[in-house]
Amino acid sequence: MADPTPQEVRDYIAQGLACEHLEVEGDGRHFFATIVSTEFEGKHRVARHQAVYRALGDRMREQIHALSMKTLTPAEWAHTSANHHHH
Repeated sequence: MADPTPQEVRDYIAQGLACEHLEVEGDGRHFFATIVSTEFEGKHRVARHQAVYRALGDRMREQIHALSMKTLTPAEWAHTSANHHHH
């Protein structure tokens, strides 16, 4: 099986999880995803990651260990991006 592209990983997550913002970078072996979803509200980090793994399902079972992610709620994301962008 060919390694998935960052775009494919992004599509898989988007199909299974309603995301406000979704960004995936990677080289086919290691991926880094920034995922912002209202579904993360009230969940701690492990539960957020499990939600993403569920969204990925079997398609990424082999590659899941190579996926790092930052999971944020829209409020956390707004707070984070506000710190980085001065308007």
